[in-house]
Amino acid sequence: MGAALAAGAFAPSSAQAASGGELRIGMTLADIPTARGAPDQGGEGIRWMGFTIFDSLVYWNLNQEQSIPEIVPALAERYYPSPEDPKEWIFELRRGVKFHDGSPFNADAVIWNIEKLLKRDAPQYDPQQNMTLSFRIPSVRTWRKIDDFKVAIGSMAPDASMPDQVVFLHISSPAQWQKLGGWDGFSRQPSGTGPFRVQEIVPRQRAVLVRNDDYWDQSRRPKLDRLLLLPIPDANIRVAALLTNQVNFIEAPPPDGIPRLRSAGMVIKTNPYPHVWPYILRQSGENTPLSDVRVRQALNLAINREEMVELLGGMAEPARGMVLPDSPWFGNPKFEVRYDPAAARRLLAEAGYGPGNPLRVRFMISASGSGQMQPLPMNEFVQQNLREVGVDLSFEVVEWNAMRGQRSKGPLDPSARSVHALNNSMGTSTPFDAFARHFSCEAAPPRGMNWAGVCDEKLQTLLDQASSTFDTAERDKIVARIHEHVVDNAYWLWVVHDVNPRALRPEVRGFSQAKSWYQDLTQVYVQR
Repeated sequence: MGAALAAGAFAPSSAQAASGGELRIGMTLADIPTARGAPDQGGEGIRWMGFTIFDSLVYWNLNQEQSIPEIVPALAERYYPSPEDPKEWIFELRRGVKFHDGSPFNADAVIWNIEKLLKRDAPQYDPQQNMTLSFRIPSVRTWRKIDDFKVAIGSMAPDASMPDQVVFLHISSPAQWQKLGGWDGFSRQPSGTGPFRVQEIVPRQRAVLVRNDDYWDQSRRPKLDRLLLLPIPDANIRVAALLTNQVNFIEAPPPDGIPRLRSAGMVIKTNPYPHVWPYILRQSGENTPLSDVRVRQALNLAINREEMVELLGGMAEPARGMVLPDSPWFGNPKFEVRYDPAAARRLLAEAGYGPGNPLRVRFMISASGSGQMQPLPMNEFVQQNLREVGVDLSFEVVEWNAMRGQRSKGPLDPSARSVHALNNSMGTSTPFDAFARHFSCEAAPPRGMNWAGVCDEKLQTLLDQASSTFDTAERDKIVARIHEHVVDNAYWLWVVHDVNPRALRPEVRGFSQAKSWYQDLTQVYVQR
């Protein structure tokens, strides 16, 4: 990667400048996300190697910056709960869509793609994609073809969150998989129906995507000629690459680099969005002091979030729970997440910890990664805050994908015995994303993301009520009660919400930063 950048291997040509140009993104990731259809590397992998190459049955309205995006039709023109069976959703498919390899999209392709994830005896079943994606679609239990352009996808009970889950089901080409002899060949020459096609993938160096001139949605046919994805996990190297025009778009610029970038004429884009930077606190299994609610509340009271925001140059907002206080889901928690070190010490003392018996915990963190912001200085700040109330915090630093691997194993796996928490940022744009996949008894890894091991009867009742409530206003009221219960029990340690900073060279035009983890690059162009 460094050699390629130093050589200026991707300097834009005059031919490119005359048309849509070349967007070169410096990602926070250490490797190119997989291109099998369910990318690894978390939300950033989905953002740049998921929705670029592939489509899902539904998508989001990412073309505006003011409102949290809503689910809209994509490969499914219409979708609705089945009038005959409320446990099923019906998806009426778009006609005339072709994969990049020229084969047709239809109901058989949808069924094939579900079975690549969930049917273990299917020839196309892929354990890697199952591990990467199954926790995002836990409600998908049944599927059937109704006709060539209509499918039914069902769950064990009526579930209003089904569209929020199948949005992550990227549709790969069965014909390309068959032609190339399986997923290894497919991953080098992937074929979806998305707005970009893959030209080249070089692991840990680059992915080169080009415009799909035949994309079915004419309003979203890309303006760019080429899109380059370059893994640059070091934030300062990303800044240097942007300033020297080796890239023209970077993720997560470091706060201390932003004044320099602005003075050099770079455009800084921010937009608060549903996202939280927390610690998932292990409460099940042996040797975890975090099963005591007093300890969990004490940790939440020990963090000076306002100073953390200052450390980040204003590129964050203090967290008071899973969602921002202006969210319809915030409710009125009795426990106030705030900075109160004296109250933290009192709670620790009640739980039996103090100078003669300090609380010792070990958190797994990553040095970079999708949505992780500036993880090393942020974790060091938290470590110092906890030290001031008598907590001895140590770290196990791993690569981002290793963190995700641990999350999928769960807290009862032997490898987790010495780890008391995971520092894993999360998107919280839907009730399913914010709550069901993290706190449901049924969401234990690997099926879900409940690494904390929470299984609370009252909370589960509320989660079940929310998933079976199709009226949005009524569901919001239930979700607010869920949030109150989660905060009152301090199930996680919440630190800040991200404002999604990105830095662009001034010639990059047309980028509308959605209030979302996911972004649309189809309207971007590079002006010369």
